[in-house]
Amino acid sequence: MTIAITMTSVPKPAPDLIEAFRNAPTSIISDNLARLPGAVGLRPFHRAGRLVGAAFTVRTRPGDNLAIHRALELVGPGDVIVVDGGGDETRALVGEIMKNIAEYRGAAGYVIDGAIRDVAAFAAADFPCFARAAIHRGPYKSGPGEINVPVSIGGSVISPGDIVVGDGDGVVSFPAAVAASLLEAVRAQIAREEDTLTAIREGRYQGSYGKS
Repeated sequence: MTIAITMTSVPKPAPDLIEAFRNAPTSIISDNLARLPGAVGLRPFHRAGRLVGAAFTVRTRPGDNLAIHRALELVGPGDVIVVDGGGDETRALVGEIMKNIAEYRGAAGYVIDGAIRDVAAFAAADFPCFARAAIHRGPYKSGPGEINVPVSIGGSVISPGDIVVGDGDGVVSFPAAVAASLLEAVRAQIAREEDTLTAIREGRYQGSYGKS
């Protein structure tokens, strides 16, 4: 079956704007997006390291990774390979070899609404991979699939070129158009929370956190 490719590459925000979110906790990003977006049910499988990049999206039928193989021929530096596998946990969509291909291409990491395998290889590396589950069973490779279309990942819609951030709390995404104002709000909340933590350590805390 065919793989429909809407775009071979996606418009990306300026690299410095994406990189500015590297140390921004997903929890605080989520707070400043009205606590609405964010993938549910995904967890990190890699050893360490944060995920930051622009979404390169893939939709495939459950348990089939032909579209991901095609996407790996197109991704470039800074792309986050975001795979809508329908949340299926019965077959792994990527493993160690596809991890290494993505790294070779310069991709920023994987976000997979589905399963992976070869978890020891991911756990021993800092290449970010967020997925729903792990299983030994391999995928089909017959399609169909779509590349660079809006996808649903754990209940969150991610469009090509959206900024994707992942850490130990999970994955959140947002359109590039809101990135600058969001970054300002995130930085302001980080500063407020640091002030609160300092007040707690110094015995000056007056209960302001519960009112914010």
